[in-house]
Amino acid sequence: MADAERVTARQRSILTAIIESYIETGEPVGSGTIARLQGAEGVGFSSATVRNEMAELAEAGLLEQPHTSAGRVPTARAFRIYVEQLSGGAYPRIDAARLPVKSRQQIDSSFVGIAGTQAVLERTSHVLATLSSGVGVAIAAAAGGDTLEHVHFSRLAAARVLAVVVTRSGLVRDRVLMLDRDLALSELETAANFLNENFRGWDVERVRAEIARMVEREQSEYQRLLDSVQQLWAKAVPESDATEQAVYVDGVANLVGSQENQERLRELLAALEAKQRVVELLNAYIDAHQESVRVVFDLDEHVPEMAGLVLIAAPTVRGTVGVIGSKRIDYENTMNAVSYVARLFDRMLHPGG
Repeated sequence: MADAERVTARQRSILTAIIESYIETGEPVGSGTIARLQGAEGVGFSSATVRNEMAELAEAGLLEQPHTSAGRVPTARAFRIYVEQLSGGAYPRIDAARLPVKSRQQIDSSFVGIAGTQAVLERTSHVLATLSSGVGVAIAAAAGGDTLEHVHFSRLAAARVLAVVVTRSGLVRDRVLMLDRDLALSELETAANFLNENFRGWDVERVRAEIARMVEREQSEYQRLLDSVQQLWAKAVPESDATEQAVYVDGVANLVGSQENQERLRELLAALEAKQRVVELLNAYIDAHQESVRVVFDLDEHVPEMAGLVLIAAPTVRGTVGVIGSKRIDYENTMNAVSYVARLFDRMLHPGG
């Protein structure tokens, strides 16, 4: 990018030190602080040298001076250069394998015993929120355009059934159904067999319409079976599943401290609670065909209430996972965590894939 190309190696070193100090403390950074930090690391720039370079970085729009403070804070453009430096260069620091072993073990243990789409989504968002101290987001792909692989029904209690629907892409969706009448285990098995034998390989969206046509045509001993199949399928795969993406958001309280203005805080919390807006945000910025973690700073262009926040997300075969947080987020750790969790997310939703 043009900004990165214009920054010298010395300026890049100083800018990195400023950003990492600002991330850690949240305070404007002075030249004396950077000179001391770099001196401790053996770099050895004088305060005067650092001050001159900081002046050039400010002129280039990479640093700004808040109020009357003597220190400087990095701009969004500076953070972009920092993130590019983490991801590229001779020694890239963004790789799921670089996530600390302790963090990987924490993530792995969090998913032990977890099964089913809703449980995986919920746990994924919670794990990302915990690791990043931001808002964890997990979205499953919509069922539209996918084809049916297998259906299974389990009786939980009277008129209460667990439906598990597996699609050809490997997505596993589970849902507890409340039925109009109780169905015996044998009836559930018969209904599942009927769906598997007649609709395996069918587009999920077409199954409902075909069952409705069969119900209208059939006036025989199969009517009771078809009525049961129709009710079970309608509740197991509601029409909204074809177009709506299941989304879980966790850790909203983590952003309370990022907003000093109470009105802006209320607006931000409302935006995060409106989960469809979160889905639209990720769909707007995250390309399903990209292979790496993406960092987005201009969230306010799509959701004005998210000005000053950053999105770190990655697409997966089964959906999207990511974090919305303060610009002072730990970029290296969060990007590596998102990358690691994205791979685990796919494996959890498609154990055999």
